[in-house]
Amino acid sequence: MSIASMTGFAREAGVTGPYQWAWEIKTVNGRGLEVRVKTPSGFDALGEEARGQILKALTRGQGQLNLSLSKASSTPKLRVNQEVLQSLLTAIGNLNLPGNVQPASLDGLLSVRGVVDYEEDATEPGQDEALSIALKSAVGQLAESLKAARLKEGQALAAVLNQQLDGIAALVTEADNSPARQPEVIRARLQAQIAELIDGKAALDPARLHQEAVLIAARADIREEIDRLNAHVESARGLLQEGGSVGRRLDFLAQEFGREANTLCAKANDVSLSRIGLELKAVIEQFREQVQNVE
Repeated sequence: MSIASMTGFAREAGVTGPYQWAWEIKTVNGRGLEVRVKTPSGFDALGEEARGQILKALTRGQGQLNLSLSKASSTPKLRVNQEVLQSLLTAIGNLNLPGNVQPASLDGLLSVRGVVDYEEDATEPGQDEALSIALKSAVGQLAESLKAARLKEGQALAAVLNQQLDGIAALVTEADNSPARQPEVIRARLQAQIAELIDGKAALDPARLHQEAVLIAARADIREEIDRLNAHVESARGLLQEGGSVGRRLDFLAQEFGREANTLCAKANDVSLSRIGLELKAVIEQFREQVQNVE
């Protein structure tokens, strides 16, 4: 199973009768799970139902779900009011018209107000059953498309995280193999520092110097930090391999990485070891930032 990113986008659109519609959803990272909905008037219930389906498909992240709807212009329907027309014909038939007056023509009768009605489609979009069915059906596909988009981005994210773990592991190995950790090196450095201070005016007790070097080496020992960092690297690789909703656990590991790196820097007794520690902190911070996008 692969990890998923909390960032994703999906769109489902179609035409139902005179209506053109489109569902769109965009998600970004977030500590919890929240989806806001925006729908046209009359579609509040449908929006909440769609929101529920999206929430079931995700575990973390913030999302915005929108429904846009437009209606194509249509030609009004004409209806001849037979009752009014018949009344006109009856009234005209009862008239005694002068010889110079022509009977009313059909077009004249149809132009009389009330004879011809223009019928507009008064159906509200929210009451259109076919439209509601189409919109509900599209939400399921929208959720699947969103999950696919987040998984695709999660694959790219996993590659970046694994590369950063490789960098962390390499720096931990470099710190472990640093000559500055050896008691003999510490003793030589300590001897040089003391000789510089006393300027060769007094002899140094080799036994005492060795004891001091061992004590300094013990206080500066980073064996535990190195072991824990290696263990955290293996745990993080395992979570990436496991996949699913592992974002919170990876975030916890990133914090533990940071603590161990801070301790390593504090114990560093050599410039080269301090450099390794600072590089390690930089890579861990990059890892932590990327982990914030994992579902």
